[in-house]
Amino acid sequence: MTDVVTRFAPSPTGYLHIGGARTALFNWLYARGRGGKFLLRIEDTDRARSTPEATAAILQGMDWLGLDHDGEVISQFERADRHRAVALELLEKGAAYKCFSTQEEIESFREAARAEKRSTLFQSPWRDADPASHPDAPYVIRLKSAQEGETVIQDEVQGNVTIRNDQLDDMILLRSDGTPVYMLAVVVDDFDMGVTHVIRGDDHLNNAARQMGIYTAMGWPLPVYAHIPLIHGPDGKKLSKRHGALGVEEYQAMGYPAAGMRNYLARLGWSHGDDEFFTDAQAKDWFNLEGIGKSPARFDFKKLENLCGQHIAAGEDAALLHELDAYLTASGGTALTEGQRDGLSRGMYCLKDRAKTFPELLAKAHFIMTSRPIEVEDKAKKNLDDVSRGILTALTPQLQNVSWNREDLEAALNRFAEDRGSKFGKLAAPLRAALSGRAATPSVFDMMLVLGREESLARLQDAGQGD
Repeated sequence: MTDVVTRFAPSPTGYLHIGGARTALFNWLYARGRGGKFLLRIEDTDRARSTPEATAAILQGMDWLGLDHDGEVISQFERADRHRAVALELLEKGAAYKCFSTQEEIESFREAARAEKRSTLFQSPWRDADPASHPDAPYVIRLKSAQEGETVIQDEVQGNVTIRNDQLDDMILLRSDGTPVYMLAVVVDDFDMGVTHVIRGDDHLNNAARQMGIYTAMGWPLPVYAHIPLIHGPDGKKLSKRHGALGVEEYQAMGYPAAGMRNYLARLGWSHGDDEFFTDAQAKDWFNLEGIGKSPARFDFKKLENLCGQHIAAGEDAALLHELDAYLTASGGTALTEGQRDGLSRGMYCLKDRAKTFPELLAKAHFIMTSRPIEVEDKAKKNLDDVSRGILTALTPQLQNVSWNREDLEAALNRFAEDRGSKFGKLAAPLRAALSGRAATPSVFDMMLVLGREESLARLQDAGQGD
């Protein structure tokens, strides 16, 4: 059995959008799950629109998503000589021909065809012309497409797709200036790179029929095709900016964890039974072409957030801290101080549950991120009235000699409340306000354990003394 080789081949004319990211993910999962290779090719033949910045954004987006590729990044533009050589080989074989028709002649042909209500598919008068009749004039090289019968694309997602050959034109391979066209370059690159499976958006489905003509003419084996439906917005229309169809780097800047993004994108158009939440290892093990649906998937931010929350909760503390650093850089946030990093390391266990994004996690971690004197938000101020301050002042010395563990802290605080004819619940709100300046926080005991004795007592003392 041939080793699996897949590729992702974006055009560097903009950021890596969600659809492209999912295509890359599907190719990565298919190859990685089968011990194969996942290659990256930048299709930069459109020199007017390709930019180094866009290439950098694509590489950065893939790096964030954790989609590592094998070998060097291939530049399609740099392989133009090889593409040209294949076009000339096809010409030599008689599978292609020189076409001297001008743009004006082609347009005249189409106008006449429209007037006569027949196909406007251009039929070159040079297809079977005697080379002796060739003028000394600019020409393009066209592929001699089959004119009769049908081309059947055997697609792993769409099934067999049949296209009548009289619907296919003799496509241009080399322009009159000698530059190869994209359609030729894709086929030559895929063959030279040993690509066995072409997994791409179904907007390329019609291209497959035309590209198959080059494979056949060169005597090259066809790859396995899998054309995946595009992603739609919640309203069922093609995903666009109005739905929030941003570059993947913007999802990073919004604070979604990469593991959650991978999980969500994998589920966007592919399924494994009823499984929603799964790890990378499971995705690699399970992913197959049979599980890809034929209908467009709908992007749903609520589902994305739900999965991201599960991945944050299940994440390794050190890995989450590392990704938090990357999120702050991507979003233009302030880098963590050593003290904050230490506090987050100690507190991650009580922060990561029920946080769907990194901004939510940082909001829960406010008690770690802030420093004395603690600024108390308006909602929490009512919990620090004179009576509450008096209680905190009386409590502080009681905690001086308590062993700083959950069991002893719970016992001490419950005992203190009982001595005052109350319950711990009455103490909780003033303690939250004193320790964090906020009304909604992790548990009081978690905050005290993470902050430590010295910092906790200092904050209680500050609150007891008031302004």
